[in-house]
Parts: sequence; C-alpha cells; structure tokens
Amino acid sequence: MREPEYIPDYHPYDDDDADEAPGWGARAAYAAIAGVMALGVTVMAADDDGPSAPPQPESARQEPAEADQPSPGSQAQPLPPAVPTWVSIPSIAVEAPLTNVGLDPEGWMEAPPQEIQNLAGWYEGAAAPGTPGTAVIVGHVDNAAGPAVFYGLGAVRLGDSVEVIREDGVAVRFEIYDIAVYAKGNLPESVYHDTGQAELRIITCGGSFEQGSGYTDNVVVFARMTSAS
Repeated sequence: MREPEYIPDYHPYDDDDADEAPGWGARAAYAAIAGVMALGVTVMAADDDGPSAPPQPESARQEPAEADQPSPGSQAQPLPPAVPTWVSIPSIAVEAPLTNVGLDPEGWMEAPPQEIQNLAGWYEGAAAPGTPGTAVIVGHVDNAAGPAVFYGLGAVRLGDSVEVIREDGVAVRFEIYDIAVYAKGNLPESVYHDTGQAELRIITCGGSFEQGSGYTDNVVVFARMTSAS
C-alpha cells in the first residue's frame, strides 16, 4: 500500500463547516434493550494528489442485517466493572491509551481529541470491557497530521485478537468474529445490542471521503471476550 503524503499545514475543516460539530460523533437514542447510535465522521480530505484512503475490509457486510445475529458463544467469565486504560490490536500494530468519552449536550458521542493521533476513546455510557454487555471503543482514522489510531482498522481479519487493559490491572482479550461497513447514517441497532455476553465494538470511519461531509461509511469491528488475566 502506498504510503500517504500529508500536507503538514492542512486544516481539516472549512469555514463552511464552522457551524457543524467538528470531528465525529454518534447521536444516541436508547431503546428498551440497546443503544442506537448513528456515527458520522468528518476528518481530513483526500484527493488525487493527497493522502491515500485508509484500508477497507476485503470481506465485510455492507448493509444492516435483517435480523439480529447472536454472537458466537464465549467461554470466558465476565468481570466486574473497571475503567479501561489501553487498547492493543497486534495485527495492525495498534498500541494506544484510552480516554473516557461521553455525549455532548446535543446527544452526539464525543471523540478523543483530534490533535492526538494515537488515542482512542471508550464510551463510558456503555459497558466496561470484560463486563456483561457491549463495550464501545472509538477513534479517528486520520487527522491533519496523518494517519490516526484506527487508520488500519479496515485491515483486521476474523480471528484477530484485541486486548484491553483496565485500571484494575486486568488484561481482557477479545477475538474478532465479524467486520461490517455501514453508511454513517445507517448503523443498525444490532451493533450495540447487549447479547448477554462480554463483547466489544471498535468503530472508526471508512469508505470514500466527500468534501463538506467527510467519510461516507463506518467500519465496525465485532469482538467477543475470550479470556482475562
């Protein structure tokens, strides 16, 4: 894959976007059993002479499933809650600290500070990794300086591992069992459903980049807890 060439002084937002929320976010509306979030990302522009697009999954669902699909069963015992502090995805060389993110006053999921490239966010309104429920980790794909924490997320494969370190010192390991690409305004409820098991979703932007609206899609990685130590 061609290494992207970035313009150091490029700023990702136009004056026309000044009234829009910068970066990316997810508006949350909670149903009886699950949160429903529509994630949209606006970061740096790409054109024929600019940065190459981030890698996209070779094999992934492109549309929401008609019915919720149960996760493969996990053999690991769920843990009590603890704040996560670190995420590791060895297959794409991700080693990054985690910061807590919540919702802004308009109900959009906050993002990690965009200027910090190697930083991901744990959505504290969802489950803690390793506890029963679906934990959510989000991060930018790039920023004005170049690739960000989840630039390579589209290159993960089924069976790859994810490890989350928590402030109680426990390392929770997950196995990726599904990858999906959804239009950023069309995330299905099933992405966030509580399956009754300890699960993890990792989300970043993907697809093509459109001036004024950002990336067209979201890459969503589905993982289940396999062990903890």
